[in-house]
Amino acid sequence: MTRSPRRHAPGAAPRLFAVVAALLLAVAACAGGATPSAAGPSPTGSLVPAVTATPGPSAAPVGAATPAAAPSAAAATTYPLALADDEGTVVNLPSRPERIVSLTPATTEILFALGAGDRVVGATDVDDYPEAAKSVTRVVAMGAIDIEKIVGLGADLVVAGGNNFNSPAALAKLRGLGIPVLVVYAPDVAGVLHDIELVGTAAGEGPAAAALAARMRTEIEAIGSAVAGAGTARPRVFYELDATKEIFGPADDSFVARMIRLAGGDPITTGSTTVFSIPLETLLTADPQVIVLGDAAYGVTAEQVAARPGWSAMTAVRTGAVRPVDNVVVTRPGPRLVEGLRALALAIDPGAQLPSVAP
Repeated sequence: MTRSPRRHAPGAAPRLFAVVAALLLAVAACAGGATPSAAGPSPTGSLVPAVTATPGPSAAPVGAATPAAAPSAAAATTYPLALADDEGTVVNLPSRPERIVSLTPATTEILFALGAGDRVVGATDVDDYPEAAKSVTRVVAMGAIDIEKIVGLGADLVVAGGNNFNSPAALAKLRGLGIPVLVVYAPDVAGVLHDIELVGTAAGEGPAAAALAARMRTEIEAIGSAVAGAGTARPRVFYELDATKEIFGPADDSFVARMIRLAGGDPITTGSTTVFSIPLETLLTADPQVIVLGDAAYGVTAEQVAARPGWSAMTAVRTGAVRPVDNVVVTRPGPRLVEGLRALALAIDPGAQLPSVAP
C-alpha cells in the first residue's frame, strides 16, 4: 500500500493535497500505461521519441465500435471520431466538442495552450494556470467530482486523469450518462507529448497540438544534450516532496525520478515503486550531493533543512547544495514541463549552460 503524508496542523489541507498529487504523478510510471517510455535515449539517440495520437489496440467491450485509424495530430480533425485513450477505452466523438470539462490541472493547461480554453466550461479547484483558468466553473473539490454540475454544464467531452487522479466510479457514471470521457495518464515525458497530441486531436486542435509537442520535444532534447555535453559526473540528487512528519521523495522509476535523470542527476529514490517515504537512515547512507526542495513553495528553506537533526552529515547540506524549485512545473504533465526540466537542471547544477525555452 502506498504511504502518503498526513497533516494535522491548521491550514495544512492545501499542502497535503498538492503533495499527494505529486506522489500520484510518481506512481504513474508503475501503472503500465500505453504511452512510450523515455527514461533514457531511444535507439535513434533521441531523448523523447516521436509520438502521435493514433490509438493502439482497443480495450473496448465486445460489440463496441472499433476506432478507425485516427488522424495524426498534425492533420485537421474530422468528425465523427473514435479514439482510444491511455487506458485503451474507445471514446466516440460525434462532432467537435464545444463544452469541455477538464478534471486535472495538467489537462486544463493543455487545452488552454492549444487554443481551446474558451471551450473549457469546467475545471478543478486547484487549476491555477493560465490566469483565465481560475475563473472556470469548479467541478472538482478536494478530488471529489461533481457529476450533477458537469451534466448541468452540458459537457460534450470530459478530459480526465487515470484512476490515481480521478475516481473510476465517477468516470463510469459520466460515461453511463452518455458523456465522452477521455483519460490521459502519462508515465514519462514522451507520454506527456503523446497526451498533448491526443487531447488536441479530441478537441479539434490537432495542428496546434502537433506544433506544441514538436517544439517541446526539440527543447527537451536541447536541454538533455547540454546536460550530457557538460561532461561532469551525475550528482546524487534527492528531490524532497515533503518532510513535515516523514521524509517523502520520488519512488523508483517514477515521473520525478525520470525527470531528474533527464536533468543530469542520479536520483535517490525510496527503493520501491509504490512507497514514497524514505527513512532518514537510508537517506544518510545515500548521501545526496544535491537536495532539491520541491516543497519550497510551502516555506521550506535550505536553512531549515540544515537545522534538522542529522541532516548536517549529508554532503548537500555541508556544501550548501540545497536548492528550491517550482514543484508544479517539474511535476505537472503539461505544456510547461520544459520549463520544469530546465529549472530542475539548474537546481542540480546552477552553472549549467542551458538553452532558453519558449514561455
